[in-house]
Amino acid sequence: MIKIENISFDHCIKCTVCTMYCPVSQATHLFPGPKASGPDAERLRIKNPELVDSSLKFCTNCKRCEIACPSDVKIAELIQNAKWNYLKIHWFRPRDFFMSRTDLVGGIATLFSGIVNFIIGLSIVRIFMHLFLKIPFRTVFPKYEKTTFRRIFKKELRWSQSEYSKKVIYFHGCYVNYNNNSLGRDFVKVMNALGYGVEMKKEKCCGVPLIANGYIEKAKKNAVYNIASLQKGGGDSKIVATSSSCTFALKNEYSSFLELDNSGIADRIEFVTRFIYNEFLSGNIPKMKPLGIRAAYHSPCHLERMGGVMYTLGILKKIPGLELVVLNSECCGIAGTYGFKNENYDISQSVGKSLFNLIDKAVPEFVITDCETCKMQIEMNTKYKVLHPVTAIAMALDIK
Repeated sequence: MIKIENISFDHCIKCTVCTMYCPVSQATHLFPGPKASGPDAERLRIKNPELVDSSLKFCTNCKRCEIACPSDVKIAELIQNAKWNYLKIHWFRPRDFFMSRTDLVGGIATLFSGIVNFIIGLSIVRIFMHLFLKIPFRTVFPKYEKTTFRRIFKKELRWSQSEYSKKVIYFHGCYVNYNNNSLGRDFVKVMNALGYGVEMKKEKCCGVPLIANGYIEKAKKNAVYNIASLQKGGGDSKIVATSSSCTFALKNEYSSFLELDNSGIADRIEFVTRFIYNEFLSGNIPKMKPLGIRAAYHSPCHLERMGGVMYTLGILKKIPGLELVVLNSECCGIAGTYGFKNENYDISQSVGKSLFNLIDKAVPEFVITDCETCKMQIEMNTKYKVLHPVTAIAMALDIK
Protein backbone atom coordinates (compact mmCIF):
# COMPACT_ATOMS: atom_id res chain seq x y z
CA MET A 1 0.00 0.00 0.00
CA ILE A 2 1.25 3.50 -0.81
CA LYS A 3 2.46 5.60 2.09
CA ILE A 4 1.10 9.12 1.74
CA GLU A 5 4.16 10.55 3.53
CA ASN A 6 6.51 8.90 1.02
CA ILE A 7 5.33 9.88 -2.44
CA SER A 8 8.43 11.67 -3.64
CA PHE A 9 8.18 9.60 -6.86
CA ASP A 10 5.19 11.74 -7.84
CA HIS A 11 7.51 14.76 -8.03
CA CYS A 12 9.40 13.18 -10.93
CA ILE A 13 9.20 15.43 -14.02
CA LYS A 14 10.56 12.71 -16.34
CA CYS A 15 13.60 14.74 -17.35
CA THR A 16 15.76 11.53 -17.32
CA VAL A 17 18.78 13.40 -15.94
CA CYS A 18 19.08 10.65 -13.31
CA THR A 19 19.52 8.03 -16.05
CA MET A 20 22.16 10.18 -17.75
CA TYR A 21 24.17 10.24 -14.52
CA CYS A 22 23.61 6.58 -13.60
CA PRO A 23 26.93 4.68 -13.93
CA VAL A 24 25.20 1.28 -14.16
CA SER A 25 22.78 2.12 -16.96
CA GLN A 26 25.76 3.42 -18.94
CA ALA A 27 27.63 0.17 -18.35
CA THR A 28 24.92 -2.39 -19.12
CA HIS A 29 21.58 -2.72 -20.90
CA LEU A 30 20.38 -5.00 -18.08
CA PHE A 31 19.49 -1.99 -15.93
CA PRO A 32 16.97 0.37 -17.58
CA GLY A 33 18.01 3.28 -15.36
CA PRO A 34 16.85 5.02 -12.19
CA LYS A 35 13.81 6.73 -13.71
CA ALA A 36 12.39 3.51 -15.16
CA SER A 37 13.22 1.36 -12.13
CA GLY A 38 12.39 4.05 -9.58
CA PRO A 39 9.47 6.49 -9.96
CA ASP A 40 8.05 5.02 -13.20
CA ALA A 41 7.91 1.46 -11.88
CA GLU A 42 6.82 2.50 -8.38
CA ARG A 43 3.48 3.65 -9.75
CA LEU A 44 2.92 0.08 -10.96
CA ARG A 45 4.36 -1.68 -7.92
CA ILE A 46 2.02 0.03 -5.46
CA LYS A 47 -0.90 -1.35 -7.47
CA ASN A 48 0.49 -4.83 -8.04
CA PRO A 49 3.69 -5.98 -6.27
CA GLU A 50 3.98 -8.87 -8.75
CA LEU A 51 5.00 -6.33 -11.40
CA VAL A 52 8.42 -6.02 -9.74
CA ASP A 53 11.32 -6.15 -12.21
CA SER A 54 14.34 -8.30 -11.36
CA SER A 55 16.61 -5.68 -12.95
CA LEU A 56 16.41 -3.86 -9.60
CA LYS A 57 19.25 -6.07 -8.38
CA PHE A 58 21.70 -4.22 -10.64
CA CYS A 59 21.27 -0.90 -8.82
CA THR A 60 24.38 -0.13 -6.75
CA ASN A 61 22.64 2.39 -4.47
CA CYS A 62 25.41 4.88 -5.30
CA LYS A 63 22.90 7.76 -4.91
CA ARG A 64 24.16 9.62 -8.00
CA CYS A 65 20.62 9.69 -9.34
CA GLU A 66 19.51 11.54 -6.21
CA ILE A 67 22.40 13.99 -6.55
CA ALA A 68 21.33 14.77 -10.12
CA CYS A 69 17.57 14.91 -9.57
CA PRO A 70 16.20 18.49 -9.76
CA SER A 71 12.99 17.48 -7.97
CA ASP A 72 14.55 15.82 -4.90
CA VAL A 73 13.00 12.44 -5.67
CA LYS A 74 14.45 9.72 -3.40
CA ILE A 75 15.13 7.50 -6.40
CA ALA A 76 17.76 5.16 -4.94
CA GLU A 77 15.67 4.74 -1.81
CA LEU A 78 12.63 3.81 -3.90
CA ILE A 79 14.67 1.17 -5.72
CA GLN A 80 16.18 -0.24 -2.51
CA ASN A 81 12.76 -0.44 -0.87
CA ALA A 82 11.32 -2.18 -3.90
CA LYS A 83 14.25 -4.56 -4.16
CA TRP A 84 13.87 -5.92 -0.64
CA ASN A 85 10.15 -5.44 -0.01
CA TYR A 86 8.86 -6.82 -3.31
CA LEU A 87 11.70 -9.03 -4.53
CA LYS A 88 11.79 -11.07 -1.35
CA ILE A 89 14.46 -13.77 -1.02
CA HIS A 90 13.85 -16.42 1.60
CA TRP A 91 16.66 -18.93 1.12
CA PHE A 92 19.95 -18.84 3.00
CA ARG A 93 22.72 -17.21 0.96
CA PRO A 94 26.11 -18.05 2.55
CA ARG A 95 28.08 -15.48 0.51
CA ASP A 96 25.71 -12.61 1.21
CA PHE A 97 25.29 -13.64 4.86
CA PHE A 98 29.00 -13.56 5.64
CA MET A 99 29.69 -10.46 3.53
CA SER A 100 27.07 -8.57 5.52
CA ARG A 101 28.12 -9.82 8.99
CA THR A 102 31.26 -7.71 9.27
CA ASP A 103 31.38 -7.83 13.06
CA LEU A 104 31.03 -11.61 13.13
CA VAL A 105 33.62 -12.27 10.43
CA GLY A 106 35.97 -9.50 11.55
CA GLY A 107 35.84 -10.53 15.20
CA ILE A 108 36.90 -14.08 14.35
CA ALA A 109 39.36 -13.14 11.60
CA THR A 110 41.38 -10.77 13.80
CA LEU A 111 41.92 -13.59 16.31
CA PHE A 112 43.50 -15.74 13.58
CA SER A 113 44.62 -13.00 11.19
CA GLY A 114 47.88 -14.67 10.09
CA ILE A 115 46.12 -17.86 9.05
CA VAL A 116 43.10 -16.08 7.56
CA ASN A 117 45.20 -13.66 5.48
CA PHE A 118 47.31 -16.55 4.18
CA ILE A 119 44.32 -18.71 3.27
CA ILE A 120 42.28 -16.04 1.45
CA GLY A 121 45.35 -15.20 -0.64
CA LEU A 122 45.77 -18.75 -1.98
CA SER A 123 44.81 -19.28 -5.61
CA ILE A 124 43.08 -22.57 -4.84
CA VAL A 125 40.91 -20.84 -2.24
CA ARG A 126 40.08 -18.03 -4.65
CA ILE A 127 39.10 -20.62 -7.29
CA PHE A 128 36.85 -22.31 -4.74
CA MET A 129 35.22 -18.99 -3.82
CA HIS A 130 34.73 -18.18 -7.50
CA LEU A 131 33.07 -21.51 -8.31
CA PHE A 132 31.02 -22.16 -5.19
CA LEU A 133 30.55 -18.81 -3.44
CA LYS A 134 30.30 -16.75 -6.64
CA ILE A 135 33.06 -14.35 -5.58
CA PRO A 136 35.25 -13.15 -8.48
CA PHE A 137 38.67 -14.77 -8.69
CA ARG A 138 40.39 -11.39 -9.07
CA THR A 139 38.95 -10.11 -5.79
CA VAL A 140 41.59 -9.10 -3.28
CA PHE A 141 40.14 -8.95 0.20
CA PRO A 142 41.59 -6.42 2.65
CA LYS A 143 43.93 -8.04 5.13
CA TYR A 144 42.79 -8.43 8.72
CA GLU A 145 44.72 -6.83 11.56
CA LYS A 146 46.21 -8.79 14.45
CA THR A 147 43.90 -7.02 16.86
CA THR A 148 40.97 -4.63 16.81
CA PHE A 149 41.25 -0.87 17.01
CA ARG A 150 39.00 -0.93 20.08
CA ARG A 151 41.60 -3.01 21.94
CA ILE A 152 44.37 -0.68 20.81
CA PHE A 153 42.43 2.37 21.95
CA LYS A 154 41.67 0.82 25.33
CA LYS A 155 45.26 -0.30 26.00
CA GLU A 156 47.34 2.45 24.39
CA LEU A 157 45.37 5.59 23.61
CA ARG A 158 42.47 6.06 26.00
CA TRP A 159 44.54 7.13 29.01
CA SER A 160 45.91 10.24 27.27
CA GLN A 161 42.51 11.55 26.11
CA SER A 162 41.56 12.89 29.54
CA GLU A 163 44.11 15.70 29.04
CA TYR A 164 41.73 17.44 26.61
CA SER A 165 38.76 19.48 27.79
CA LYS A 166 37.00 19.27 24.42
CA LYS A 167 35.84 15.85 23.22
CA VAL A 168 34.60 14.10 20.11
CA ILE A 169 32.97 10.69 19.97
CA TYR A 170 34.57 8.49 17.33
CA PHE A 171 32.40 6.09 15.33
CA HIS A 172 35.24 4.02 13.90
CA GLY A 173 33.25 1.50 11.86
CA CYS A 174 34.18 -2.06 10.94
CA TYR A 175 36.96 -1.28 8.48
CA VAL A 176 39.08 0.64 11.00
CA ASN A 177 38.31 -1.87 13.72
CA TYR A 178 39.28 -5.01 11.80
CA ASN A 179 41.24 -4.00 8.68
CA ASN A 180 42.92 -0.62 9.11
CA ASN A 181 43.93 0.14 12.70
CA SER A 182 46.37 2.80 11.49
CA LEU A 183 43.54 5.02 10.23
CA GLY A 184 42.06 4.96 13.73
CA ARG A 185 45.45 5.95 15.17
CA ASP A 186 45.73 8.75 12.60
CA PHE A 187 42.26 10.00 13.57
CA VAL A 188 43.23 10.21 17.24
CA LYS A 189 46.50 11.94 16.33
CA VAL A 190 44.73 14.57 14.23
CA MET A 191 41.96 15.19 16.78
CA ASN A 192 44.56 15.62 19.53
CA ALA A 193 46.50 18.06 17.35
CA LEU A 194 43.26 20.08 17.05
CA GLY A 195 42.89 20.05 20.84
CA TYR A 196 40.20 17.38 21.08
CA GLY A 197 40.21 14.22 23.12
CA VAL A 198 38.59 11.11 21.66
CA GLU A 199 35.92 8.98 23.27
CA MET A 200 34.39 5.81 21.90
CA LYS A 201 31.01 4.27 22.59
CA LYS A 202 30.07 0.65 22.04
CA GLU A 203 28.98 0.19 18.46
CA LYS A 204 27.87 -2.37 15.92
CA CYS A 205 28.22 -2.35 12.14
CA CYS A 206 26.41 0.72 10.82
CA GLY A 207 24.23 -1.55 8.67
CA VAL A 208 25.33 -0.55 5.16
CA PRO A 209 26.43 -4.08 4.12
CA LEU A 210 23.30 -5.54 5.74
CA ILE A 211 21.06 -3.20 3.75
CA ALA A 212 23.00 -3.93 0.55
CA ASN A 213 22.42 -7.67 0.97
CA GLY A 214 18.79 -7.51 2.01
CA TYR A 215 19.06 -8.14 5.76
CA ILE A 216 16.89 -5.18 6.65
CA GLU A 217 15.65 -6.39 10.03
CA LYS A 218 19.20 -7.07 11.19
CA ALA A 219 20.23 -3.63 9.94
CA LYS A 220 17.41 -2.12 12.01
CA LYS A 221 18.59 -3.97 15.14
CA ASN A 222 22.12 -2.67 14.67
CA ALA A 223 20.80 0.83 14.05
CA VAL A 224 18.65 0.80 17.20
CA TYR A 225 21.69 -0.34 19.20
CA ASN A 226 23.94 2.37 17.74
CA ILE A 227 21.40 5.14 18.26
CA ALA A 228 20.94 4.17 21.91
CA SER A 229 24.67 3.79 22.52
CA LEU A 230 25.64 7.09 20.89
CA GLN A 231 22.97 8.98 22.84
CA LYS A 232 24.29 7.82 26.23
CA GLY A 233 26.38 10.36 28.10
CA GLY A 234 27.60 12.13 25.00
CA GLY A 235 26.27 15.57 25.87
CA ASP A 236 26.59 17.80 22.84
CA SER A 237 29.90 16.30 21.67
CA LYS A 238 30.16 15.77 17.93
CA ILE A 239 29.98 12.19 16.68
CA VAL A 240 32.70 11.96 14.06
CA ALA A 241 33.22 9.11 11.57
CA THR A 242 36.02 8.38 9.09
CA SER A 243 33.82 6.30 6.77
CA SER A 244 31.64 8.30 4.36
CA SER A 245 29.16 5.42 4.02
CA CYS A 246 28.90 4.93 7.79
CA THR A 247 28.26 8.66 8.16
CA PHE A 248 25.53 8.62 5.52
CA ALA A 249 23.83 5.64 7.17
CA LEU A 250 23.93 7.12 10.68
CA LYS A 251 22.74 10.53 9.58
CA ASN A 252 20.33 9.75 6.75
CA GLU A 253 19.45 6.11 6.12
CA TYR A 254 18.52 5.33 9.73
CA SER A 255 15.67 7.83 9.54
CA SER A 256 14.71 7.55 5.87
CA PHE A 257 15.26 3.99 4.67
CA LEU A 258 15.07 2.18 8.04
CA GLU A 259 12.36 4.54 9.37
CA LEU A 260 13.93 4.90 12.82
CA ASP A 261 14.09 7.92 15.09
CA ASN A 262 17.70 9.12 15.08
CA SER A 263 16.84 12.72 15.97
CA GLY A 264 18.85 12.43 19.18
CA ILE A 265 22.10 12.02 17.27
CA ALA A 266 21.54 13.18 13.67
CA ASP A 267 22.53 16.82 14.21
CA ARG A 268 25.70 15.79 16.07
CA ILE A 269 26.99 13.45 13.36
CA GLU A 270 29.71 14.78 11.06
CA PHE A 271 32.06 13.24 8.58
CA VAL A 272 35.61 13.85 9.71
CA THR A 273 36.66 16.20 6.90
CA ARG A 274 33.72 18.52 7.55
CA PHE A 275 34.63 18.61 11.24
CA ILE A 276 38.28 19.39 10.46
CA TYR A 277 37.29 21.99 7.83
CA ASN A 278 35.21 23.90 10.38
CA GLU A 279 38.12 23.83 12.82
CA PHE A 280 40.47 25.13 10.13
CA LEU A 281 37.93 27.82 9.23
CA SER A 282 37.87 29.02 12.84
CA GLY A 283 41.67 29.34 12.79
CA ASN A 284 42.43 26.09 14.59
CA ILE A 285 45.06 24.81 12.16
CA PRO A 286 47.84 22.66 13.61
CA LYS A 287 51.41 23.20 12.50
CA MET A 288 52.16 21.11 9.40
CA LYS A 289 55.34 20.43 7.48
CA PRO A 290 55.49 20.22 3.67
CA LEU A 291 54.68 16.75 2.36
CA GLY A 292 56.26 17.08 -1.06
CA ILE A 293 53.98 14.53 -2.73
CA ARG A 294 51.61 14.46 -5.71
CA ALA A 295 48.22 12.87 -5.11
CA ALA A 296 45.03 12.34 -7.09
CA TYR A 297 41.70 12.73 -5.29
CA HIS A 298 38.62 10.58 -5.98
CA SER A 299 35.29 11.65 -4.46
CA PRO A 300 33.10 8.79 -3.13
CA CYS A 301 29.42 8.62 -4.10
CA HIS A 302 27.93 8.78 -0.60
CA LEU A 303 30.13 11.73 0.34
CA GLU A 304 28.92 13.55 -2.77
CA ARG A 305 25.34 12.75 -1.77
CA MET A 306 25.99 14.46 1.59
CA GLY A 307 27.62 17.46 -0.10
CA GLY A 308 30.85 16.72 1.74
CA VAL A 309 33.44 16.75 -1.04
CA MET A 310 34.07 20.49 -0.72
CA TYR A 311 35.16 19.99 2.89
CA THR A 312 37.64 17.28 1.98
CA LEU A 313 39.11 19.41 -0.80
CA GLY A 314 39.20 22.38 1.57
CA ILE A 315 41.39 20.63 4.12
CA LEU A 316 43.62 18.88 1.56
CA LYS A 317 44.43 22.25 0.01
CA LYS A 318 45.64 23.43 3.42
CA ILE A 319 48.33 20.74 3.56
CA PRO A 320 51.65 22.32 2.55
CA GLY A 321 53.57 20.59 -0.20
CA LEU A 322 50.60 18.49 -1.37
CA GLU A 323 50.16 18.74 -5.12
CA LEU A 324 46.55 17.70 -5.58
CA VAL A 325 44.98 16.51 -8.82
CA VAL A 326 41.18 16.53 -8.47
CA LEU A 327 39.86 13.78 -10.72
CA ASN A 328 36.72 14.35 -12.77
CA SER A 329 35.62 10.93 -11.63
CA GLU A 330 32.31 9.28 -10.95
CA CYS A 331 31.45 5.99 -9.22
CA CYS A 332 34.39 3.60 -8.79
CA GLY A 333 32.01 0.69 -9.41
CA ILE A 334 32.53 -1.45 -6.32
CA ALA A 335 29.59 -0.06 -4.29
CA GLY A 336 30.40 -1.88 -1.05
CA THR A 337 29.86 -5.61 -1.54
CA TYR A 338 28.30 -5.17 -5.02
CA GLY A 339 31.58 -5.61 -6.90
CA PHE A 340 32.53 -8.64 -4.78
CA LYS A 341 29.91 -10.78 -6.54
CA ASN A 342 30.36 -12.70 -9.79
CA GLU A 343 27.09 -11.50 -11.28
CA ASN A 344 28.11 -7.86 -10.82
CA TYR A 345 31.84 -8.04 -11.46
CA ASP A 346 31.87 -7.08 -15.16
CA ILE A 347 29.51 -4.17 -14.51
CA SER A 348 31.66 -3.05 -11.58
CA GLN A 349 34.79 -3.07 -13.72
CA SER A 350 33.08 -1.29 -16.60
CA VAL A 351 31.83 1.46 -14.28
CA GLY A 352 35.27 1.93 -12.73
CA LYS A 353 37.31 1.79 -15.94
CA SER A 354 37.23 5.53 -16.65
CA LEU A 355 38.37 6.26 -13.10
CA PHE A 356 41.29 3.85 -13.38
CA ASN A 357 42.33 5.53 -16.64
CA LEU A 358 42.09 8.99 -15.07
CA ILE A 359 44.32 7.89 -12.21
CA ASP A 360 46.92 6.47 -14.58
CA LYS A 361 46.94 9.69 -16.61
CA ALA A 362 47.41 11.79 -13.45
CA VAL A 363 50.59 9.82 -12.57
CA PRO A 364 50.26 10.45 -8.81
CA GLU A 365 52.39 9.03 -6.03
CA PHE A 366 49.23 8.28 -4.06
CA VAL A 367 45.47 8.37 -4.52
CA ILE A 368 43.34 9.95 -1.80
CA THR A 369 39.72 9.01 -1.13
CA ASP A 370 37.36 9.05 1.86
CA CYS A 371 35.76 5.62 1.32
CA GLU A 372 37.22 2.26 2.29
CA THR A 373 35.64 0.27 -0.54
CA CYS A 374 36.70 2.87 -3.10
CA LYS A 375 40.19 2.31 -1.72
CA MET A 376 39.84 -1.46 -2.25
CA GLN A 377 38.60 -1.03 -5.83
CA ILE A 378 41.35 1.41 -6.79
CA GLU A 379 44.13 -0.67 -5.23
CA MET A 380 42.81 -3.81 -6.97
CA ASN A 381 42.78 -2.15 -10.36
CA THR A 382 45.71 0.26 -10.33
CA LYS A 383 49.29 0.23 -9.06
CA TYR A 384 48.73 3.05 -6.58
CA LYS A 385 48.39 3.04 -2.81
CA VAL A 386 45.30 4.83 -1.51
CA LEU A 387 45.29 7.13 1.52
CA HIS A 388 42.47 8.55 3.60
CA PRO A 389 42.43 12.38 3.92
CA VAL A 390 42.98 12.00 7.68
CA THR A 391 46.12 9.98 7.01
CA ALA A 392 47.39 12.72 4.68
CA ILE A 393 46.96 15.29 7.45
CA ALA A 394 48.56 12.97 10.02
CA MET A 395 51.58 12.57 7.73
CA ALA A 396 51.94 16.36 7.53
CA LEU A 397 51.60 17.12 11.26
CA ASP A 398 54.75 18.70 12.64
CA ILE A 399 54.76 16.96 16.00
CA LYS A 400 58.01 16.28 17.86
